[in-house]
Amino acid sequence: MANFTLADDPHGHVPVMRDRMAELLEPTVEKFGATAVLVDGTLGAGGHTEHFLTVFPQARVIGVDRDPIALSQASQRLAPFGDRFAAVQARFDHVDDAIADGEGEIFDVAREHGIAGALFDLGVSSMQLDQEERGFSYRGDAPLDMRMDQTTGITAAEVLNTYSHGDLARILKKYGDERFAGKIASAVVAQREREPFDRAARLVELLYDTIPAATRRTGGHPAKRTFQALRIEVNRELEAVENVVPVITGLLGVGGRAVFMSYQSLEDKIVKAAFTDLTSSKTPVGLPMDLPGTEPAFRTVTRGAEKAPAEEIERNPRAAPVRVRCIEKLRTTH
Repeated sequence: MANFTLADDPHGHVPVMRDRMAELLEPTVEKFGATAVLVDGTLGAGGHTEHFLTVFPQARVIGVDRDPIALSQASQRLAPFGDRFAAVQARFDHVDDAIADGEGEIFDVAREHGIAGALFDLGVSSMQLDQEERGFSYRGDAPLDMRMDQTTGITAAEVLNTYSHGDLARILKKYGDERFAGKIASAVVAQREREPFDRAARLVELLYDTIPAATRRTGGHPAKRTFQALRIEVNRELEAVENVVPVITGLLGVGGRAVFMSYQSLEDKIVKAAFTDLTSSKTPVGLPMDLPGTEPAFRTVTRGAEKAPAEEIERNPRAAPVRVRCIEKLRTTH
């Protein structure tokens, strides 16, 4: 693999741990050779995929994103790679359907040989955060949308205006770890009776008024946790993570690897639990050896959850919370 160093992305976004992701996937790309098809399950701006197609000249990549705007922009960026790249609009836990129904050589190879490797860079992309009009950010005054695919599903405004007090408090606590979830939910319910929520700035103002001043002075922006919780609820992100692990591990060929990059603890806990199950023997406790067919079908490649090195975090602060886990398929599972 060519030795590339972290540099400013010409499209304005630096892919987190770009070189380490390639390093984790390099052995499987070499093993699969000319049949190496990678899945970028969270294509975003296309930075990771562009790097893979550059450093692995024998590999092909299927890029998946539910956001049609991101998919279109990334496809333009990756057009110079020709038919080595194929774009699919779908939620990433539906990648199996996309591959089953896909037309073209890249999909034929994936179906015949299995996927060589996959990357899931979870959460909202930096490109989406930077597009103020999408409503993901609490630093502007955009419509409260937050849908990664704006053609379907419930908006953040609809969540705020229609959920019961109990449901609002639940998602704020569960998905945002918000200490004042109940207090915020009460304030939302009271204010929406006078006027429905539709803009980010009004919600931010409510949060400033509701969260005690002493708390606002620590722990980052007071709206961060609420906006994260709403985004996860709107896009059903944790459900997608739970669903995708069995989907992608089923698609891997023997020797294939799947890498997950998580930015908050709820995602990482789901991935960790799934990987623990996949790498555990299914032989009943007490037997001296694995029974045939019950030995682990996968092994973990990373030791625990890897973090970004300090020098990368200094250059790219968005890498600070990332936790990386990688798994490798040892045998067929059906």
